[in-house]
Amino acid sequence: MSPRADAVRNRTKVLAAADEVFAELGTDAPTDEVARRAGVGIGTVFRHFPTKEGLLAAVFQERLRQVGSEAAAMATSEDPAEAFHELFTKLIGNSRTKQALGEALTAAGIDVDDAIAPVRDEVRGAIAILLAKAQEAGGVRGDIGVDEAIALLIGASQASAAVIDISMRARTLNVFLDGLRP
Repeated sequence: MSPRADAVRNRTKVLAAADEVFAELGTDAPTDEVARRAGVGIGTVFRHFPTKEGLLAAVFQERLRQVGSEAAAMATSEDPAEAFHELFTKLIGNSRTKQALGEALTAAGIDVDDAIAPVRDEVRGAIAILLAKAQEAGGVRGDIGVDEAIALLIGASQASAAVIDISMRARTLNVFLDGLRP
């Protein structure tokens, strides 16, 4: 039996509110703030996510799922090379929040690889298609595979999250993107 429509709606609202709250207030933000912003009771939050760690993992998965959806949509762009660079720019720009979620999961004893396992292949596949189209269009080096591109993205995201000076972040991002071009 599939979940009731209102339960699905509430889960979606809780995830969106949690993403917003954790991005704004950090992963230590109270769960009751998530409930307040979602417009549901705290019991509803815990019915869907019995632990805060489970909520954090679900937010992390949902963010990755959105990356996959965005990559898939961008693969149909008239300029897939530009779309590829745009996606990587956006993802690296959002790196601080992703890093905080990952650190919170690790601190809670949750293996990040296990947490993302349900969406890993979906995201990897969407990025692979976008990468291949960007390479065919001549905007990304042909000798980079999807696993290398993802590893580079993770490394650049971690480096960007560590740099406070915005102009330095922009400069390092440009150097990174230039390195992907043929």
